[in-house]
Amino acid sequence: MEATDIAAAARQESAMRPGRLDHLIAVLSLWYTGGLFLDGWAHNHLGSELETFFTPWHGVFYGGFLAVTLALLGHAWRHRKPGRPWWGALPRGYDLSLLGAGLFALGGLGDLVWHTLFGIEADVEALLSPTHLLLAVGMGLVVSGPLRAAWHREPRNPADLWPALLSATLTFSLITFMTQFAHPIAHPWAAYSTFLAHGPGEALFAQAMGVSDLLLQAGVMGAFALLLLVRWRLPFGALSLLLGLNALGMSFMDDEYRLVPAAAAAGLLGDLLVRRLRPGRDRVRALRLFAFALPAVYTLALFGALALTDYVWWSVHLWLGAVAMTGLAGWLLSLLAAPPASAPDD
Repeated sequence: MEATDIAAAARQESAMRPGRLDHLIAVLSLWYTGGLFLDGWAHNHLGSELETFFTPWHGVFYGGFLAVTLALLGHAWRHRKPGRPWWGALPRGYDLSLLGAGLFALGGLGDLVWHTLFGIEADVEALLSPTHLLLAVGMGLVVSGPLRAAWHREPRNPADLWPALLSATLTFSLITFMTQFAHPIAHPWAAYSTFLAHGPGEALFAQAMGVSDLLLQAGVMGAFALLLLVRWRLPFGALSLLLGLNALGMSFMDDEYRLVPAAAAAGLLGDLLVRRLRPGRDRVRALRLFAFALPAVYTLALFGALALTDYVWWSVHLWLGAVAMTGLAGWLLSLLAAPPASAPDD
C-alpha cells in the first residue's frame, strides 16, 4: 500500500472514531431533551392556552430533533463507502438512532394530524396518546445512540464514558418524563401542602399514590444504575449526573426545585458508594448492597427535603416503610443484573 493510501486510510479511521460523533450527538441530544421538558413545562403551566401545534416550545423541541438528525445524516454521508449503503457509514450503535429519527418524524407528522382532528391533549392523555408514544420511542432510540455505541467498545480512559453517561441520563429522563404522572418530584404526595391541594379527605389515595410513585421510579432508576455498573467502572460523578440532571428537569416542569439538592445529594452518595464498594458482577455482594442503598437513600433524601421545606404528614411507619420498599425494589433488580449462581449438576 502506498504512503498516500496509508495516510488516507488513517484520516478515514480518525474521522470514523465513534467518540467524536458520541460527543456531538450527546450535546445535541441535551438540546433535544431540554426542548421536551420545556414543552412539558408549557403544558403544565399554559395547558388551556395551547390551542395549536405551532408553539415556541415545539419550535425548540423539534429544532433539537432537526439538529441531531442532520448530524447523523451528515456523518453518514461524509463517510460513506463505494458499494455500501450510505447509512452503513455510521458507527455501530447509531443505526437505531437513524431509525429512531425516522419514527420521530413520522410521529411528528401524525401528531399534527392528531391535534387537528382531536384537539390538544391535557394531563395524562398528553403522555399516552398514540402519536406521543411513537414520538417517545423514536426519541429514545435517537438519544440513546452514544450509550449503545460505547457499549460495543472499551473506553480508552474514563473521560470517554461521559457522552455515554449523558446519553443514559437523557434516556432515563425521557422515561421519567413519560411517567411524570407517577413521579415523586412531580407529585410529592407526602408533603402537607400537596395533600391539602388535592383535598384533605383523600388520605388513603394520597398514600397509595405516593408509595406507588416511589416504587415505580425506584425501579427505573435502579435499572439504569445497575445497567451502567455491570458494564463499566463508572467515573466519579456519574450517578450525580444521572440523578441530579434528571431531578432538575422534573422539577422544572412542576416548580419543585426544593427537591433538586436532595436528588443530587443522593447521587453524590451513590458515587461515594461506588468508589468505596466497587460493585459489579465480580463483586456481587457489593452490587446487592449498592442496589438496595441507592433508591433507599434517594427516597430518604426526598423525605428529608420535604420535611425541611414543608411538612411530611405521613406517619413514621409509612415513610420509613416506603424507604425500605424502594431499597427492596433495587435489591430485587440486582438479582436480574447478577443472577445467583446455580448449583452444579451432581
